[in-house]
Amino acid sequence: MLLDGGLIAYPTDSCYALGAQLGNKEALDRIRTIRKLDAKHHFTLVCKDFAQMGQFVNIGNDVFRSIKAVTPGSYTFILPATKEVPRRLLHPKKKTVGVRIPDNRVVQALLAELGEPILSSTLLLPDEEDPLTQGWEIKERLDHEVDAVIDAGDCGSEPTTVVDFSSGVAEVVRRGAGDPSRFE
Repeated sequence: MLLDGGLIAYPTDSCYALGAQLGNKEALDRIRTIRKLDAKHHFTLVCKDFAQMGQFVNIGNDVFRSIKAVTPGSYTFILPATKEVPRRLLHPKKKTVGVRIPDNRVVQALLAELGEPILSSTLLLPDEEDPLTQGWEIKERLDHEVDAVIDAGDCGSEPTTVVDFSSGVAEVVRRGAGDPSRFE
């Protein structure tokens, strides 16, 4: 479905997310509409491993070691993007993108089949404090807006911890499921 241009809701190691193929502009617009996101929102590339991540972000040795110590896991890292990342996914001023390597069998299976990162965004609806946590609830609420829901049961309600390394120094942007203490 992803290869055919679909938009899915899928479980991760922190909560459910919306996902699409990397170059899918229509799905990107659908995610922005569902979540009511502006152009400054950092989208995330969910990667299978560091080899895949390295194609899409510039990462120095010190930052690599910091990220390697906590991945796979419930962290998203904001890093300078390479030219492989479509411009529409970049932060308009910083030229950065979010990346993560999740610790979830369902996501790893999707990534293995897809052969490229999944364009992703936490499934947090506008005006709601917590993400949706049950596949059946997501299907009920978003059935007309997504093409499929992969229901793997409750995967938690806390989004990833987001760490911005774009300046070369860690800055915790959002506290979430991953322990932020090592980056503070």
